[in-house]
Amino acid sequence: MSPDTVRPVTGTERQASASELDASLGKRLGPVAKHLEKYFGITTVGELLNHFPRTYLKRGELTPIAEVPVDEEVTLIARVQSANSRRMHTRKGTLLEVVITDDADGSLGGMNLTFFNGFTAARELKPGVRAMFSGKVTIYRGRLSLTNPRYSLLDEGDDDPARAKRPIPVYPAVEKLSSEQIAKAVGVVLDTLRLFDLDDPIPASIARRDKLMSLATAYELVHRPPQIEDAYRAQHRLRYQEAFVLQAALARRRALAAREEATARPPQAGGLLDQFDARLPFTLTQGQHDVGRTLAEDLARSHPMNRLLQGEVGSGKTLVALRAMLQVIDAGGQAALLAPTEVLAAQHLQSITRTLGPLAEGGMLGGAMDGTRVVLLTGSMSTAQRKRSLLDAASGEAGIVIGTHALLSENVQFFDLGLIVVDEQHRFGVEQRDSLRTKARTSPHVLVMTATPIPRTVAMTVFGDLETSTLSELPAGRSPITTHEVGLTEHPAWIDRIWARAREEIDAGRQVYVVCPKIGDNGRVDDDAPEALYGEPAADRKAGGPQELTSVVALFESLAGIPQLQGVTSGMLHGRMDPQDKADVMARFADGTVRLLIATTVIEVGVDVPNATLMVIMDADRFGISQLHQLRGRIGRGGHAGTCLLVTKLEPEHPSRERLAAVASTTDGFELSQKDLELRREGDILGASQSGGRSALRFLKITQHGKVIEKARTDAQEIVAEDPDLHDSPGLALAIELYLNPEKESFLEKG
Repeated sequence: MSPDTVRPVTGTERQASASELDASLGKRLGPVAKHLEKYFGITTVGELLNHFPRTYLKRGELTPIAEVPVDEEVTLIARVQSANSRRMHTRKGTLLEVVITDDADGSLGGMNLTFFNGFTAARELKPGVRAMFSGKVTIYRGRLSLTNPRYSLLDEGDDDPARAKRPIPVYPAVEKLSSEQIAKAVGVVLDTLRLFDLDDPIPASIARRDKLMSLATAYELVHRPPQIEDAYRAQHRLRYQEAFVLQAALARRRALAAREEATARPPQAGGLLDQFDARLPFTLTQGQHDVGRTLAEDLARSHPMNRLLQGEVGSGKTLVALRAMLQVIDAGGQAALLAPTEVLAAQHLQSITRTLGPLAEGGMLGGAMDGTRVVLLTGSMSTAQRKRSLLDAASGEAGIVIGTHALLSENVQFFDLGLIVVDEQHRFGVEQRDSLRTKARTSPHVLVMTATPIPRTVAMTVFGDLETSTLSELPAGRSPITTHEVGLTEHPAWIDRIWARAREEIDAGRQVYVVCPKIGDNGRVDDDAPEALYGEPAADRKAGGPQELTSVVALFESLAGIPQLQGVTSGMLHGRMDPQDKADVMARFADGTVRLLIATTVIEVGVDVPNATLMVIMDADRFGISQLHQLRGRIGRGGHAGTCLLVTKLEPEHPSRERLAAVASTTDGFELSQKDLELRREGDILGASQSGGRSALRFLKITQHGKVIEKARTDAQEIVAEDPDLHDSPGLALAIELYLNPEKESFLEKG
């Protein structure tokens, strides 16, 4: 039967196809199945079929040896240049030394192969023979080497032209399980599985519209392509399938959420929100007004709002969220604001109570008659403070409860939780958000916020189960920020100019931040900073090599030896300090007593000191684009222009300097987010569960396939709108389970 032949599927066969994809590999593959499970976590037929080749080798082309990576399992095609066998001196037996080449000039002299007692290899690997070799590349005596590699001879005189054109699939492999062994295992599955009975995740109407091959054909051609063009066609089909399955999972989640019941919280004339708006000393931006109206409409409905609010640093997201909270309070509910750090939670408490004024002093002397209360709940509070906050939340006296993970504790109860606001959502997992949801009588409305602008393709993929609102306009009064890249390798004397520049700002009555990548001298990079959605690429954690990183503690202790900073009142802030000490330092920096603050990224979000105009980021190459953009958003928040200095000791040509140049070139967060996306690996974008592991997305690249994602999103929404439970799309339901089971789906929950 041709792989393109597809016959009708009966109901019985449909059930069989699902069980076959979920069937264990043990009976089919024997010992190889154990290796697949041990090294790749592959246990079922479906998982093996979705372990796709990472590349293909053409039988007629030699692999450039100069491009072969060291310390990795490789599969390459090369020509034998020489082969010499000799007896070993230290033990019995013979040693076969083979040199292979790609015939290129300057190819590092080829690669050495060593075979211990390789009698068959000595007979077969004669000069001029071409073969495919697999093994782990090492360096021995300055040359690339393979020890006891696996090989397959390639007969250049093959009489079968079709076989000569057939590409060789190369799979992700390990020393104990070669690419060739995996290819054979896949072949066994393809030969024995009733592929043509598989339920296709893609509806027949869409497949006909886009002329997509069947799933059976795609599996056959991606694993055993007669020609390389066939593999590319199969990849195109599977790429759309990945996008479609992913978007269907998100659309189904949105549809199921829409079925839930929530208490409607419509606006109340003359309530706290109207009083608050009347007190505002400034006019809302058009963006704040528009988003506020959208939130008001969402909150007035009887099904839960699930909305993402993204915006530039300083665009006024918190003000928009506060107005939504007041609408909920006016309608008899409460709001919880979940913040990732105690510093940020305390800052929110200060800014919200200051902004509300008497409206935040309900029941207190001097407070508004119909005001509410704003309370804080963190893990470091005293027992008495904690009891008071818990009582205010449970009794309903507190309309707004601000807290860290302490809000998620079992003993935290609300009188009527109507709205959950999650700040810097990428720092929380879905379990934490759901834990807070359970504290409400009915499904609460949810607003998640991020100051990291998100490219459209990422928003559709990672936050696809949320409606999205964007604030791109900065409020009036924001001052421009100038950013400079400061390379100390090419200009060592500039470090003195940095401190002189800091003193100039301080003498002018301003304040200065200095940010360091680690807390102390124990070698640990800053543990105050959970990796952000667009934070530092994992590969760049080792980018600086052995360079010594600047620490908060060491720099603070060395201030006495910096002539330019003599007499300056300075402070130190990091996550391992006592909570009260942190609060005291921030209070003294906020009131201007502390002029120079040396800190970790604990000040990355939420900290608002309008008088701060200069930020010096030491070893800036250790931070990601979004972190740098977030950090510099702490300055220029008053009426004075801001300056940000990105200090690095890396050489000018180092790849990480490209990130610094990008940040220095623009203050447009959306432009930077796109640049960040281009520089990052796909797994990093999708979240920690995918970083460094097997991603559910093999052919779909968010950076490149925006049109595919948009088309798949539209198609998926139409399918799910007609059939939210996917009763009529068993293939799609099965694919969601195979691709995106609860363990693999965690990256979607970053929304």
